[in-house]
Amino acid sequence: MKRWIRTTLELGLIGVLISCSSDEIESRSMEQIYREEGVPVRVKNITPEPFAVELMYHAVLTGIEESAAYAGVGEKVEKVNVRVGDYVNKDDILLVFPTNSPDAQFFQAKVAYDNAKLAYERIANMYQTGGIAKQQLDNARASFEVAAANWDAAQKSVMVKAPISGYVTKVNVRESDNVKKEAELFTISRMDQLKARVWISEQDISYLSPGMHAYARWQDAEIKGKVVQVDMALDQIHQAFGADLVFDNHKKIKKFGITADIFIEVYKTDSAIVADVKDLLREGDRYYVYTVENDRAARKFVSPGRQNRLRVEILEGISPGEQLIIEGQMLLVPDAKIRIIE
Repeated sequence: MKRWIRTTLELGLIGVLISCSSDEIESRSMEQIYREEGVPVRVKNITPEPFAVELMYHAVLTGIEESAAYAGVGEKVEKVNVRVGDYVNKDDILLVFPTNSPDAQFFQAKVAYDNAKLAYERIANMYQTGGIAKQQLDNARASFEVAAANWDAAQKSVMVKAPISGYVTKVNVRESDNVKKEAELFTISRMDQLKARVWISEQDISYLSPGMHAYARWQDAEIKGKVVQVDMALDQIHQAFGADLVFDNHKKIKKFGITADIFIEVYKTDSAIVADVKDLLREGDRYYVYTVENDRAARKFVSPGRQNRLRVEILEGISPGEQLIIEGQMLLVPDAKIRIIE
């Protein structure tokens, strides 16, 4: 039994030694291949290119102008002339209440208006001939203007008009619904332009200024715009600075109150040396890259600048015309022989 255990241990030890020896042989073989043929790498030619830095936020997009209409009387809805999504012009009649509604005083206002108009016209003619004093004319005009205002209010209370031109984004009532006075009936929004408000951290607020280019992306639609206002005071609730943006929509986005990705371009140059963040290696507090010099790896310390997600602008250290090693750099040491793989 003891002999069997000893034999088993010896065989296991031999297996471990063989495995370690095999790894050492394979390791030496790879090192030898690298020394003889070079470390396989991929490169790209360094050429100046456009570069921009964007800050990304999430915000609700709404119409540039929005207005709601409210019930002037408490009554049953007689007719609804629009649906959500319809485009309407200002003063189009969108909803009708019965003209015999007691709250509207529709017919009473019409009679009062007609009478005041006739009286004013009669007195105005008499004034032209010198038959009455100017005070009487002024009184008749005032009575007519009051009657006209009452008649206009009576019409608006039973024939609800569009307050602005735009798309109907919300309809809260249907025909035959009983509504209360001052109830919200519908909402209209101008959507040729959309607006959004974003909140900027203290760290980023110094980068922003009015006029900066921006764009909004929602699903497959993208619209361009700009920053129109940047607050100078910190909002205590959000603990951030508010910024307002306006976008040209041109019917690309027909939804209202959606949450979109907002990108603000805070820096742009037409010519920059740019590298991927993964191409930069670090030594202490310094960054470096590898370039190609006479089929060997040359380590170049660089000064990174602004970063846009996974790309970074290189301010110093490498120049146009050089070849930047973008794959295999983790296997390199300075002056290592390299083999460029297409």
